[in-house]
Amino acid sequence: MRLNNHLDDVASSTSSHCGTLSWVGMEGIALPLQVAGQMIAARASAGVSLDDPEARGIHMSRLYLALAELEHQELSLANIRSVLDTFLNSHLGLSERAFIDLNGEALLRRPALISPLSGWKTYPFALRCRRNATGLQSILEVSVGYSSTCPCSAALSRQLIQQAFEEDFNDIPVDREAVHAWLGSDQAILATPHSQRSHAHLTLRLTPDIDEMPFLAVIDRIEKTLGTALQTAVKRIDEQAFSLANGQNLMFCEDAARRLHNMLSNQPTIEGFSLRVVHAESLHAHDAVARSEWNWETQP
Repeated sequence: MRLNNHLDDVASSTSSHCGTLSWVGMEGIALPLQVAGQMIAARASAGVSLDDPEARGIHMSRLYLALAELEHQELSLANIRSVLDTFLNSHLGLSERAFIDLNGEALLRRPALISPLSGWKTYPFALRCRRNATGLQSILEVSVGYSSTCPCSAALSRQLIQQAFEEDFNDIPVDREAVHAWLGSDQAILATPHSQRSHAHLTLRLTPDIDEMPFLAVIDRIEKTLGTALQTAVKRIDEQAFSLANGQNLMFCEDAARRLHNMLSNQPTIEGFSLRVVHAESLHAHDAVARSEWNWETQP
């Protein structure tokens, strides 16, 4: 059978069931992206509104092909804006709004605390962008893991250590060498605070006038604010430094949420956010959770 080079555009035809639709497009598109200098395997959803009530459908292949612009350069809001403009320009008279959602795991090399070692960590993220006549609206979602040590359990552990010290030195003259030796013995470590792997889940509304993706800067600020970022490759000196960081950053979930709230509300690239921190308790069989929002009632 010989193929016909002239094919009718069925999508541009009208039918008795035409009308406007808020979103038409594709979901789950495989798409390579470059984030923070590393190529990752991502998934994209792309669409436009169908505002012409007489049109039967949109041109989905035009959306798919336009996404190729994101493949070969660092992901940025300027590039997203350009692709969304291409969506709309290729659907003149059909669509007034365009959408892109990207999901993936950014791959970042993170250094050890003290030693020269380093390793890779993944950071799940989503970027949700909307383009209309008023401009670009962008929502960045990111999850960051950290360690949290319970202040209550730390206080209870200190109390037990004090009691053990009183019992062991009740009838013994206290001198510096004896105390030093006792602190390095098993008797002094009869109780330890409980810690847990924790996660901060952030949804950030970015200011509309920025071109670069503030992804790496946001990650760095979150980990610096919490002070106990999860580690990759470590030596014993790094593990000791991590123990010190946990001891100096005792946190209930409320403390972590307030730290992040105060930091995020002062970032010039963020105009609103919603955050949720989860401490996966090692004492209880349930999680401890805290939430906070700032300028979030006007989210798109």
